[in-house]
Formats: sequence, structure tokens, C-alpha cells
Amino acid sequence: MDDPPRYQPLRALPERAYVPGRNERSADHGQSASPAAFKLGAERWAENEQYLWGVDLYNNGFFWEAHEAWESLWRAAAHDVVQHAFLQALILCAAACLKGVQHDREAAKRVAARALQRLEHVQSEHSGSYMGIDLGHFRSSFCDFIDRDPTAVAGRPQIVLIAQDSKPTVGC
Repeated sequence: MDDPPRYQPLRALPERAYVPGRNERSADHGQSASPAAFKLGAERWAENEQYLWGVDLYNNGFFWEAHEAWESLWRAAAHDVVQHAFLQALILCAAACLKGVQHDREAAKRVAARALQRLEHVQSEHSGSYMGIDLGHFRSSFCDFIDRDPTAVAGRPQIVLIAQDSKPTVGC
């Protein structure tokens, strides 16, 4: 598999991914969000360094760390129902992948079902893309991954952000 695109290439990825019950958290896991990240709405996703950092972490297999990056934004987005649901969906996708790494197939499927439900809600409000993600494509790809084998996390869909002026591909 090719290296996934990086959206925050100047930030070094953590030394190792944290997996609860398997290893200790690395010292570089908790790089916190800047206060400005919380003031950016969904339409300004390309400027949101914390959001982009979460995408980099997820794409590179740092699921716990991606969850932490997005959680601070999720909490700040409580006033925006759609953005709140979207960020929670991404957090749940990362959590499902983490359950896959832990070889807990049933937990991965349960968590993924909650993520997919939230993505469907966001897609019903915003057809096409939201915060740079082609909702139909990502949702369909994540569903296929979970149906195949959620413990084979190398086969998870990558998050490839699309430019705001691009026309997204319609997913099935």
C-alpha cells in the first residue's frame, strides 16, 4: 500500500500507536489543539490543523491518537448538530479500527455500526462531501471493510480529503 497523503506533514507522527492493554502511551501522544481550532466551523475544515492532524493519525494507524485529536473538536462542536455527529462518526471509525487491532471483531462491528449511522445522518443533511470527505464513498468503503474483516485494519479505507471546489464522486 502506498503511503497515505499527509495533511500536516511538518508534524512528526508518534513513535508508536497506543493500544490499551498492549503497550504504554508514548510521550508524544498528546499534542493538544490550539485554541483557534475550536473557532473554525465545518466550512473552514481546510484551515483546521487539529482536524487535519486527526486525519493524518487515522490514516497512519494511530487510532487512539486520532480519537484524541478529534475529540477536542467534537466537544467544541456541540452547538452544531451536523458537525458534532460527523466528528463523532470519525471518532467511532477510529475506535472500530482500534478494536480491530485488538482482535475484538464483535466490538469493532458494534462501534462501526454506530459510526455508519452517524455518517448516514450527516449524508442526509449534506449530500456529496462534508469537511473534505466524500461521504458516500467513505461510508460505503468503511462498511465494506467492516463486513470483510475488521481485524484486518490495513484494509481500512483511507481518508482522502477533496478540495472544496472539487465535485465529489457519488458513492453507492
